[in-house]
Amino acid sequence: MKSQTSPIFGKRKEPHTIIIARGDRISHFTLRPWSAALIGSALAAMAVGYLLATSYLVLRDDLIGAAAARQARIQEGYEDRISALRAQVDRIASRDFLDQQVMENKVAELIKRQITLSQRRSRLTPLLDRASSLVPMPLVPDAPTPQQRPGDGYGLRTSFLMPSGLRASVSPGVDPIVAGNPGNSGRSGPVQSAADRADRIFAQISQTLHRIEDDQFGRMRALTASAHQTADAIYAALGKTGLPLARGQSEAAGGPFLPMPPLPADAKEGAAKKFDVELAALDTALDRLDAAKALARKVPIATPVSRKGISSGFGERPDPILGTPAFHPGMDLVATMGTPIHATADGKVVFAGPDGGYGNMVEIDHGNGLKTRYGHMSRILVKQGDRVREGDVIGKVGSTGRSTGPHLHYEVRVDDSPVDPVSFMHAGRAIAKVL
Repeated sequence: MKSQTSPIFGKRKEPHTIIIARGDRISHFTLRPWSAALIGSALAAMAVGYLLATSYLVLRDDLIGAAAARQARIQEGYEDRISALRAQVDRIASRDFLDQQVMENKVAELIKRQITLSQRRSRLTPLLDRASSLVPMPLVPDAPTPQQRPGDGYGLRTSFLMPSGLRASVSPGVDPIVAGNPGNSGRSGPVQSAADRADRIFAQISQTLHRIEDDQFGRMRALTASAHQTADAIYAALGKTGLPLARGQSEAAGGPFLPMPPLPADAKEGAAKKFDVELAALDTALDRLDAAKALARKVPIATPVSRKGISSGFGERPDPILGTPAFHPGMDLVATMGTPIHATADGKVVFAGPDGGYGNMVEIDHGNGLKTRYGHMSRILVKQGDRVREGDVIGKVGSTGRSTGPHLHYEVRVDDSPVDPVSFMHAGRAIAKVL
């Protein structure tokens, strides 16, 4: 293309013309600038694409290998993570299984202790029921509260389930459990909290069972001491009457001296042995107290009548009718006409009827050489051969026989010899204070 200069427009460029001659045939075409640029761009793009395709074909294996290696590293990392998590889950499961076994063992131990205490209670309850009728309550320290009566297991309110549903009724003062104690490593917060809660509950129940066991021993020892104290007081009071029977039974004991064998080293066997010893001691003490009370019921220590006074005591006195000195074998208790007269001890009526100066008289044989006489009755309400108990009404106050007015002539006789009834009444008052 050549430049031409126009006189009017000046200089301008002409498009390139390409002429192709082939034999007789001549072809030509005009190449514009924008067409050349488009063709050049297309060729350049084709060259770049060719180069890129060639490079891809050359580097494809390396890229695929690198991607596969990266994917393998990622997969291996995930597998390691999964293995670590699985191992952690296994450790937690194993720990939970061990914790469950420990809990089950603790629950089984507590249930055994509860059964032992219940069995002890079944053996102790008859003695407690017996003691309630023998031992005076003021001498028993720390009487059971309504929640600790002997009949209901001393307030044992403990229930057990397995660890999956563990619950126990403990005292209201249990401290709240907070999750996540850093002091115990290897346990997560919730697992640690559940284990700590279970340990706290087991500790509370164990302490409660210990208190119940100590309470059982304490009550048995207290009842044993109280029974012996009461029996000693009864024998001491009866001894003041001068009866050899009372003195002989109060401290009659003997046998060779043998040291107390040691308790077994095992705590359970030691507690069982200790319970048996305490139970036997309580049984012996109650037997002794029962014997003392049975003896007291056969000794005329009660007051036969609600009196207004004593008009004449035992021993020497002026005869109420003759006025001369005479021996009075009993005591005269002033009472209104018709006042009930009570037997002063258990026994058998050996006489009931008129008897000279006694008027209407009842004589009761209490055994062991002891007899009582009740004279001047207005009415006799028993007959010969009747068995009477202490406090039974045997007649009414009157003024029959050698009498100057309504009163009761009362005698106590030992081996058919009259003794002063006052010492027996004093013994009755002393025994009444401890019963």
